Amino acid sequence: MSEHHPVFKPGNTAVITGGASGIGLAAAKQFASLGLNVVIADLGSDKLHLAEHEVAAASPRGADAVAAIPTDVSELEDLKVLATDVAARFGNVHVLMNNAGIGGGSALFGPLENWERVFAVNLWGVIHGSRVFGPKMLAHGEPGLIINTGSKQGITTPPGDPAYNIAKAGVKVFTEALEHELRNTEGGRISAHLLIPGFVFTGLTAGNRTEKPAAAWTSEQTVEFMMASLAKGDFYILCPDNDVPRSLDEKRIHWAAHDIIENRPPLSRWHKDYGDAFKAFLEKDLK
Repeated sequence: MSEHHPVFKPGNTAVITGGASGIGLAAAKQFASLGLNVVIADLGSDKLHLAEHEVAAASPRGADAVAAIPTDVSELEDLKVLATDVAARFGNVHVLMNNAGIGGGSALFGPLENWERVFAVNLWGVIHGSRVFGPKMLAHGEPGLIINTGSKQGITTPPGDPAYNIAKAGVKVFTEALEHELRNTEGGRISAHLLIPGFVFTGLTAGNRTEKPAAAWTSEQTVEFMMASLAKGDFYILCPDNDVPRSLDEKRIHWAAHDIIENRPPLSRWHKDYGDAFKAFLEKDLK
């Protein structure tokens, strides 16, 4: 087995939304270092211009292999323009990473605008990106990947930010449906993958902190894990971090699914009557 998925080869083209910072920027630098053409799509700003230079510095071919295109993924027309511009500059797209995301800060009965904004970027951005680029990627007949950035919060749905959780749960379900569609498309050579980051120190999670907490991974560590998972053909790329190992993630996911199976109250992990049972469950060996 090669070190990287075979699609990551010089001359292929990758498009990354939310590519001006965090996980998206780390992925852009990694892809560029492998000789790919890289397009970073993000809101137009000085940050995007700076990111373009950083990605070019990582590429063996420098600025010739990199494009930074201002894009608002919540706007379908922006993504259509992005696809046209990428085709004109580099031709076929082989890697699409729908990564753009924003923090929620929502409350169940809080401002509707917060919900609409989170859904527009975190869910519709993924749907728009996949629907705009996916058919074109299938049509060119070459191998390719669509990587959608989800969240553990879209699986275990902890209380506190419902709009974000719901949007990321939607990304999970959409990406599962997308992979089913792709693998059943005759002659198709595109696969979909769900990136599920752990605690990653990015602008989205930093808050008022200027230094990475010990519990967090860097964006670069997350991308390294993603690359190794893609090389193995994983669909669910469930990332650990410096605080939560995969075994603990698996138990939390198992418990959440069994709320339905055992007819417990929703979010029983945080229910006062189930606290002791959850702690005892964590101490059990499920193997």
